[in-house]
Amino acid sequence: MALLDLIGVSKAYEMKKILCEVDFSIQEGERVAIIGKNGGGKSTFMKICQGILAYDEGRRIVPQNIKVEMLDQVPTFEEGITVKEAVENQLTDLKSAKMEYDAISDKLATDFENDALLKRHAFLGTFLDTHHAWSLDDKVERVLQEFQLKIYEDKPVDLLSGGEQRRVALAGLLLKKPDILLLDEPTNHLDVYMVEFLEQMLLREKFTLLFISHDRYFLDHIATRSIEIDECKIRSFKGGYSEYIVAKEALMHSLQKSHETLLKVLKSEEEWLHRGVRARLKRNEGRKERVMQMREEAKKNPAAIRRMQVELEREQKNFNQQESTNRKKMLFDVEHISKSLGEKTLIKDFSMRILQRDTIAIVGKNGAGKSTLLKLLLGKMEVDSGVIKKGEFKVGYFDQQREMLDDDKDLLETFCPLGGDRVDVKGSSIHVYGYLKSFLFPKEDLNKKVGLLSGGEKNRVALALLFSKKYDCLILDEPTNDLDINTINILESYLQSFQGAVILVSHDRYFLDKIAKKLLIFKGEGVIEESYLSYSEYLDIEKELKAIDAFSKESQKSTLKESTRTTKRELKFSYKEKEAYEKLPIMIEALEAKIEALQDCIYKPECYEEKGLVALTKELQESEEKLEEMVEEYLLLDEKAQSCQG
Repeated sequence: MALLDLIGVSKAYEMKKILCEVDFSIQEGERVAIIGKNGGGKSTFMKICQGILAYDEGRRIVPQNIKVEMLDQVPTFEEGITVKEAVENQLTDLKSAKMEYDAISDKLATDFENDALLKRHAFLGTFLDTHHAWSLDDKVERVLQEFQLKIYEDKPVDLLSGGEQRRVALAGLLLKKPDILLLDEPTNHLDVYMVEFLEQMLLREKFTLLFISHDRYFLDHIATRSIEIDECKIRSFKGGYSEYIVAKEALMHSLQKSHETLLKVLKSEEEWLHRGVRARLKRNEGRKERVMQMREEAKKNPAAIRRMQVELEREQKNFNQQESTNRKKMLFDVEHISKSLGEKTLIKDFSMRILQRDTIAIVGKNGAGKSTLLKLLLGKMEVDSGVIKKGEFKVGYFDQQREMLDDDKDLLETFCPLGGDRVDVKGSSIHVYGYLKSFLFPKEDLNKKVGLLSGGEKNRVALALLFSKKYDCLILDEPTNDLDINTINILESYLQSFQGAVILVSHDRYFLDKIAKKLLIFKGEGVIEESYLSYSEYLDIEKELKAIDAFSKESQKSTLKESTRTTKRELKFSYKEKEAYEKLPIMIEALEAKIEALQDCIYKPECYEEKGLVALTKELQESEEKLEEMVEEYLLLDEKAQSCQG
């Protein structure tokens, strides 16, 4: 069932066309990712779908009672309310429905033939089922815990940081579960463990979702369909990001072939056109017009094809480039450093060396101390104990606040502060537009003030400014936040060709897998672990170790329980129950192994590309649901068994 339709919708800002007669539909249970460059119309499209932005032409059709809600980039809350109240305020409709359902249940105990009550009771039951709203208090506790908001639950929400406030708003929306949920960069300000919880919740609760994200693993895990906004039109692709790339490559080859055919036809028509008099006859004017149209298409196609080629080449570039220079030069020598903020220990007795060609990713939960380590290396903070020795070299720093930018300057002044229109890029003089063009800025933006740019555009300016200078070491704090995927591909290309050291903080798993050759993992309580695994490999192993630990603890409990039994009585089971009690543990173990294999496959492109991400996700969901049923059945039988034993 279609929950929302856009038919022939167009939107323009002054002379710039954003959407041109686009059609779009989202079905119940679909999770649709929006892909496109910054400024290409993604957020405009979302706002039109939400119904808060007027469009110039077309129709938006939403069935009655369907609620479409969006996570705001800058959420607002009632003044003075606490974090927990802010989350619970999103749930008033669900709580009212639950109270009414309970009240009607009590009435039906004595008035069980009342048709009106029965009908309302059934409606409320379906509503609560759809929104999984039977145990809201437990869900509130879980989401506060997983999004690291529990410690702030009694704190006024307006005292939290912008990222924390977004987590509060996201928590409330997830629990509220609108009919269509719109998310604009939901993984910003979430660490990898929060992202994993978000993924599980979106899949388990069967959300209907329209979202924008630069996190390519998140796109692959969540999206059932991807749409690309390009040149004010929409293209639709099945599946997530990996499938989008494959389909885009096929489209490029198709365009190439069509272009070659067009050139052959054009050559024939051009020969006809130059034959002379007949071309000037009125009856041939239509044919002449077609030739002119083909000329324009022939001019336009190579640019489109080349643009696709560049995007794909960036995306498909080898993840592990060979190092060609020696790594002997030492940049930082970190000796037994410790750092605490208040009573919280962030770094405890940590030592390491950072060399000339090291590419190091600093990862871990939010608040663990990752950005603090960057500031210690930069000299912006002092260590409590230990020492950081630094060689003679130049450091380029990219921070989340973009301190290197002045909102009052335009792009030309930013890159050419002494006047003129040329920028010095690592010793070469380049026209400023030629340089900024490689960062996807059109010529008309040169005179635009930095303060008028979007967050993503400001990040692009900051990165372009950073890469125009000559540095021996780059220190980057969350560089992919607010960037579109095209710009992240550009960033990856620059970093892969960079000859110095790169030290970065990021939660973007796909980005880190491509860039980082070494991990510093903040484990909590000041412990920092080093690893040369890819980030995805590290997370997979961490997940497996947690599962083994949980299994070991459960096994110990079972052994202890068994050893305390002194007498046993014969189980009072039916034949079927006895058979199920004996077989279910084996079946559960086999299904758990299958689920683990499916989860492992979802994290490996070579595996999920072969099976198909949509089919794989569906199989995983069904297996998890089946496991839940089997475990519940076994627990009931086990409870019965315990009651029959001394």
